Amino acid sequence: MSLYLYMEGNESIVATSDPSKMTRPNIVYLHSHDTGRSIGPYGHAVETPNYQRLADEGILVRQAFTSAPTCSPSRAGLLTGQSPHSAGMLGLAHRGFRLHEPTQHLATTLRDNGYATTLAGIQHAHPGDATALGYENAHAGQDCDYLTVAANAVGAIREHVASGTDAPFFLDCGFVETHRPYPEVADAEARYVQVPPHLPDTPKTRLDIARYDASLRDLDAGIGQVLDALDASGLAQETLVICTTDHSLAFPGMKCNLTDTGTGVLLILRGPHGFSGGRVCDALVSQIDLYPTICEVLGIERPAWLQGTSIMPIVRGEAEEVNDAIYAEVTYHAAYEPKRAIRTREWLCIERFGDRELPVLPNCDDGESRDFLLDHGWAERPIDRVQLYDNTFDPMQRRNLASDDAYASVAADLRSRLRDWMERTGDPLLDGPVPLPVGASTNDPVSRSFLDDLIVARPDGTLERVPNPRINA
Repeated sequence: MSLYLYMEGNESIVATSDPSKMTRPNIVYLHSHDTGRSIGPYGHAVETPNYQRLADEGILVRQAFTSAPTCSPSRAGLLTGQSPHSAGMLGLAHRGFRLHEPTQHLATTLRDNGYATTLAGIQHAHPGDATALGYENAHAGQDCDYLTVAANAVGAIREHVASGTDAPFFLDCGFVETHRPYPEVADAEARYVQVPPHLPDTPKTRLDIARYDASLRDLDAGIGQVLDALDASGLAQETLVICTTDHSLAFPGMKCNLTDTGTGVLLILRGPHGFSGGRVCDALVSQIDLYPTICEVLGIERPAWLQGTSIMPIVRGEAEEVNDAIYAEVTYHAAYEPKRAIRTREWLCIERFGDRELPVLPNCDDGESRDFLLDHGWAERPIDRVQLYDNTFDPMQRRNLASDDAYASVAADLRSRLRDWMERTGDPLLDGPVPLPVGASTNDPVSRSFLDDLIVARPDGTLERVPNPRINA
């Protein structure tokens, strides 16, 4: 029998087996671009007081992972509760990729269950009008900075209070930060920064990180304005805040990579129904688990397409894990680079598909750190087709054990489980190379940068090379 948590009076949390007795909280979904776990509460050496405030008051998930370390597929996975390829989002929304069924979006489910739904910033999970996803009101967009997005969110909260409605709201607050390009900083600000351990500690990399840190401070300030508005409105105690990001930083070996340096994401939840106390969760969690978690919290029927697992047994202290494995993928980002991964507590196995053995450079955003590695021959360094890493003794996932006979049975088991998952979820990669959808565009994998010419799929089945309009990936 499942036990649900609800508020009795102002403070006491009471368990009940009757979901109809639960108070349905407001939901504020705070998400950023390219932030990974590089914030203060995860040990990044920059003060982020508003992220810290959420962590101190809620639950911080240490082992949270995206279903795809690339922008639109990641968001599609979280917001449809399924693998990106099942949802249809195999590439970037602004490059013509689309969800199979926009109404599978969380906003539609919440709207249909009595929620007022508002988008206050970037959504990037599907192209076009956000109302197709279930948003009744939409503000801002791709090019709005943190001040504009925060102002839109604060305005939406104030309007809700002024309306006097008893209906709960879903507020999707999407910040563009910490996406490149970063703010400029003085060289002196790069003296004492913390460089990711898998990257060389050089003046170029330090300057790149210092610029990221400046963007992170802006992001934290924007989040703080939204949290302050919840406090001022008196709604904080009855609002579930879900704070995360799409994937890791736009640096080499991070964004668009299936190692933990690419798929590891921040996840902090704060609010009623047990998401409180400044707790830390060490369970293995995928972002596709958030949709079914919300369904359980609200006591609403779980849609049939969901592939994730509710984490409420962990929140209630009934279990330490709900997943024995999680999965991640890349098909298209700026360019085609098909690969899939299975991660357990002990192991990570990555399998690459297709013929390319060298780095797909357009899938790493331009920047100082990238330039340094390219100057030292990165473009000519081959990538192993199958990779196996021991997460216990090699947490940085640098030593590939796939060709070591001592681990042959481990690799075979994980690859079999990965193939089973691909079959179970209808992965189109099983049928061979995934064609570019009509109207979508991509870079040639041999290109140097995502700013190079694009290849566009025309309705007659031909591919045409066209100049790049220089829209950021």
